[in-house]
Amino acid sequence: MSLVLDDLKMIHERDPQDALGVAGKQWQYLTSVFDAQFTPKGDIANVVVAGMGGSGWPGLILKSWPRLKVPFEVVSTYTLPDYVNEHTLVISSSHSGNTEETLAALEDAERRGAQIAVVASGGKLLDAAQAKGLPLFKVEHNIQPRMATFYFLNAYVSILSAAGLTIDDPSELAAASAWVQGELEQLAPTVPTAQNLAKQIALELVGKTAIIYSGPLLYPAAHKWKICMNENAKNTAWDDFYPEFNHNEFIGWSGQPVQKPFAVVELRSNLEHPRVQKRFTVSERLLSGKRPAPIVVEPKGETLLQQLLWGIAMGDFVSVYLALLNNINPTPVDLVEKFKVALDE
Repeated sequence: MSLVLDDLKMIHERDPQDALGVAGKQWQYLTSVFDAQFTPKGDIANVVVAGMGGSGWPGLILKSWPRLKVPFEVVSTYTLPDYVNEHTLVISSSHSGNTEETLAALEDAERRGAQIAVVASGGKLLDAAQAKGLPLFKVEHNIQPRMATFYFLNAYVSILSAAGLTIDDPSELAAASAWVQGELEQLAPTVPTAQNLAKQIALELVGKTAIIYSGPLLYPAAHKWKICMNENAKNTAWDDFYPEFNHNEFIGWSGQPVQKPFAVVELRSNLEHPRVQKRFTVSERLLSGKRPAPIVVEPKGETLLQQLLWGIAMGDFVSVYLALLNNINPTPVDLVEKFKVALDE
């Protein structure tokens, strides 16, 4: 099977929308410049990103980088937290622009007098932003939301830096693009399995539920792996992070035999707290024989931003290669579309 992922003809047949090509070009989104400009209308005491799935989860990255000067959370439902008011910045985010939860949250934000910025590629959200004169950060339309992560991150950082809310230097994002490009080239389908880490990991995940663990700094990348395992590979998956893992899920492994249809992937960053790094190795020793030995992935990069971008992109490539091994087209999410239709019946 190891040679399957080096068969470019097979890859082209199973990946007709070129998900691998899309994944390989993501570095370009880090330097995109938006026409819009966000100008605060007053003091901002907290920030909410209101978005679902691939249009909302990139907000989790902001907890690790560029870090914010005010409290922040991602809201993935129809209503906003009770604290939202005129001192809240609400980033209303939907790739399609038609996500019903996000549209409802936008109305909620308006009722509360929140300061609003919009990130969308089209749809009702884009129309609402234009009609109401809201700052509109438009992202590319012809890609799946989960493959637009770097685009969303760029938009969020553009909004937050304009509001003076970032701790880390936002210019690091564009500066990282050339480095990311070089790293992604090493994961391309033309790179043989023997030299391609993404292909190697995908081969270890075939037929198994992927379980991805990380420390808190790399958790956004771990969660992206989970999302892409679901949507690209059409695989079940879950994620968790240390040290929380050791207070509950750790015990869940203790009573189970090692032979089970799971594959454990651990994103171990050398930038995590030293005690978090030790938890990985101690947990691995104590769980030996009770769970599959982890596939240890050490993110490349000297900075936290580089490691986050590399970890996120690696999850994209691994999940697409896994989809090809599953003989599945990684791009469509037909069941989601059927669900939306059924919900309105």
